[in-house]
Amino acid sequence: MSQELIDAITEMREDDVVAITNQLLDQGVAPTDILMSCKQAMDVIGKRFEEGDAFIPELILAGEMMTSVTDILKPRMAEEATSDKLGKIVIGTVQGDIHDIAKDIVAFMLDLNGFDVTDLGVDVPPEKFVQTVQETGATIVGLSGFLTLAFDPMKDTVTAFKAAGLDDVKIMIGGGQIDENIRQYTGADAYGRDAMAAVDLAKGWV
Repeated sequence: MSQELIDAITEMREDDVVAITNQLLDQGVAPTDILMSCKQAMDVIGKRFEEGDAFIPELILAGEMMTSVTDILKPRMAEEATSDKLGKIVIGTVQGDIHDIAKDIVAFMLDLNGFDVTDLGVDVPPEKFVQTVQETGATIVGLSGFLTLAFDPMKDTVTAFKAAGLDDVKIMIGGGQIDENIRQYTGADAYGRDAMAAVDLAKGWV
């Protein structure tokens, strides 16, 4: 983890974030390690938001900083990416939640690791997930949620898949507050602590 990068993101120093990212790459730090530092910083900002110490403008700026970082990392990581598609995945942030930063990192990593990813964006109702899986033939779904209010929509989405008879579809959940208790509550198949965990789960399912 790079504390310098984490501090730059949480202190909203946009220019420093870009400079430090390039510096870390030049020093030979793995892009995945840089992403993990970003995730840690986003968790800090997310906690501040939940506690009322950060607001929508900060979240938007944090999202812009994350986009800048992934734009720098993409070319490096694409060189190591696989061209064979392993399987189809539908991913999105559940209904009522508009956070896309963590989801974007997961979708980015899944794509680089050979998955055909359909990203539905944010505030996605359960029926939209079900419909997209039926249209694409995806066998894996990723539900992202940053806030505690995402737990019930996650549960509703899992229920919607069961109701549609899509019992074979594997569902993973992830986000700042997600743990094994929440996984059990929602009925999802697994939860991923971070983007690499999501990739490992998906690879294990195809």
